[in-house]
Amino acid sequence: MQNEREVLASHDDEIDLRELFSVLWAGKKVIVAITGLFAVAAVVYALSIANEYKASIVIAPAQQEGGGLSGALGQLGGLASLAGVSLGGGGGSEAAVAQEIMQSWGFVEQFIVNNELEVEVFAAEGWNKTSNVLTIDSDLYDKDSNKWLIDEDGQLRAPTSWELYEAFSKRLSVSEDKKSGLTSVSIEYFSPIVAKNWVDLYVAAINEHMRQRKLSQVNSNIEYLQAQIEKTSIAEMREVFYQIIEEQVKNKMLAEASPEYAFVTVSPSMVPEEKSKPKRALMCILGTLLGGMLSVLYVLVRHYASNKKDD
Repeated sequence: MQNEREVLASHDDEIDLRELFSVLWAGKKVIVAITGLFAVAAVVYALSIANEYKASIVIAPAQQEGGGLSGALGQLGGLASLAGVSLGGGGGSEAAVAQEIMQSWGFVEQFIVNNELEVEVFAAEGWNKTSNVLTIDSDLYDKDSNKWLIDEDGQLRAPTSWELYEAFSKRLSVSEDKKSGLTSVSIEYFSPIVAKNWVDLYVAAINEHMRQRKLSQVNSNIEYLQAQIEKTSIAEMREVFYQIIEEQVKNKMLAEASPEYAFVTVSPSMVPEEKSKPKRALMCILGTLLGGMLSVLYVLVRHYASNKKDD
C-alpha cells in the first residue's frame, strides 16, 4: 500500500514538472522579451554611469618622542598631572585621535572649504579624459558665472554643510590594519589625477591639524605653568615647574619641526590607471538575471490566474 502511494506521488510530481515546463515553453516569447528588455536597460544604465578611480595612500603612526624624552616624560608625568598639565602621549595615541578626527564632520567640512572644493565635491558628475576637465551639473552650478543656481522655489542650490560632508564621506575610505598598525586612506573620484591630489592633501591636512592642536596645547600649558611659578615661592615647586616647562618646550620644538606630525607615509599615492567602478559586466549580468526571474514569475502567475478563472 505504501509503495503504491509513493508511486502515485512520484507520478504527480512528474506531471507537475511537465506542466511547469510546458507553461514556460508556451510563454518563452514573453520570457525572452522581458529578459532582453532588462538586459538592454542594464547595459544602458551601466554605460550612463561615469567611471571613478581610487587613489590610496598607506600611512603609519609617527613616533613623536625619542628615548631620552620618553624617560623624562615618564619621570615628570605624575608631577605634571598634579600641576594640571598634560605632557602628551606617544605617537599611537595621537594617531588614534587623528583617525577619529579625520572622519569627523567638522574636519571634512574644513578641508573642503580650505581647499575650495565645494563645486568638485557636490556638483561634478563626470570627467572628460581627453581634455582632463570635470563635467559639472549645469542644473546646480553655472561655470560661466561661477555661481550656484536657484531652484523653482527660489532657494539657492548651494550644498549645506551636512550635504558636503555626506558627499565627501561617500568617496573617502579610512581603514586600519590591526596587526601592522598601518592605515590606508583612499578617495574615489571621477578624475584619477584629482583623486590622487585629494588623498595627498587630506593626509597633509590631518597632520597639520594635529600639529597645530599640539602646539596650541603646549602653549596653553606653558602659560599656565609660568603663571603657577609667579604664584608660588617654594623653591622645590618652582624647580619642578621649570622642568615641566622645559619638556613642553621640547614638545613644541618637535611639533614645529615635524610636518608629518601624526602620520608618516609608508606607501605614497599614485595616479590610478584603471577604474574602480562601476562594475559594468556585473551590473549587466545581474540585470539580465533579474529580468529572467521576473519574466518566469510573470508567466507562471498569468497561467495559474487564468486557470482559476476557468475553474
